[in-house]
Amino acid sequence: MPDPPAKPTLALIASEAGVSPATVSKVLNGRTDVAAATRERVEALLRTHNYPGPGGSRRARRSGLIDLVLAGLDSPWAVEILRGVEAECAEHGTGVVVSLVRADDARPPSWQNLPALHHSDGVILVTSRMTRRQREQLERAGVGLVLVDPVNLPDTEIASVGATNWAGGLAATEHLIELGHRRIAVIGGPADMLCTQARVDGYRTALERAGIEAGKDLVRYGDFHHQGGFARTRELLALPEPPTAIFAGSDEQAMGAYQAARLAGLRIPEDLSVVGFDDLPTCEWLSPPLTTVRQPLEEMGRVAARTLLQLLDGRPPLTPRVELATDLR
Repeated sequence: MPDPPAKPTLALIASEAGVSPATVSKVLNGRTDVAAATRERVEALLRTHNYPGPGGSRRARRSGLIDLVLAGLDSPWAVEILRGVEAECAEHGTGVVVSLVRADDARPPSWQNLPALHHSDGVILVTSRMTRRQREQLERAGVGLVLVDPVNLPDTEIASVGATNWAGGLAATEHLIELGHRRIAVIGGPADMLCTQARVDGYRTALERAGIEAGKDLVRYGDFHHQGGFARTRELLALPEPPTAIFAGSDEQAMGAYQAARLAGLRIPEDLSVVGFDDLPTCEWLSPPLTTVRQPLEEMGRVAARTLLQLLDGRPPLTPRVELATDLR
């Protein structure tokens, strides 16, 4: 008996259509950024090969699971994102598989293999670095993807959710200027992260508008955690002319700054003013209360999940990048 025909692959469809596998994946996912003639040619080949295609066939293959990939759960920040993703998915009958990928893990990154392991339909990737190769691997597998506060954006067409980080950095620094401070420091997160760069840029803009020089010795970078805020504040307070105010790029770093100030015998806000970023629930236990820039973390998780589910239904977002508003509290 002759061997049964091999199952068609994205690569086979792409070869016959004269396009890339990524383009075939876009057609399967209902993306609108494909020329009409190309779309018709690809769809015709999908029908010829009986490949599970757009619309009902693709939905019939849905597993009802998505992967949420986090850099760690040791931060209230991550918990708030998880809370939003889980709440949105629960309303749509979708399960969430949580996986952790740590930046200091010696093993090679393997999160892009998770959808195959879990038979999940898509991935929400939180504060992680992504390569073009990883993106293409997901596209070839027909897996949906949404990024939350990505470290980098290898492809501006990738759906992503964040907050108005620049505006938040601007508001935090303007608040300190209005209090009368002129020697204001900033402690960003990791220097290569997009959100860090935006917050520090907002800080610089506020100083420039006020005619205040942003001294290089006042710009420091931490890790978004207590330890980073503590260590960088100790460095700042050891300067010959220490700052009178600090914009900490996260609430956790602000907590570290509080501890460093106490050990130095300084009072907050009498001797040192501190502004955070995030508005984490734990901040209400700080004394004195922390002034902070609120970013709607739970809502960011909800929007990311909603966007991914829409992509899986063949409904691409009107804009690939969504930024939710921040406000000073």
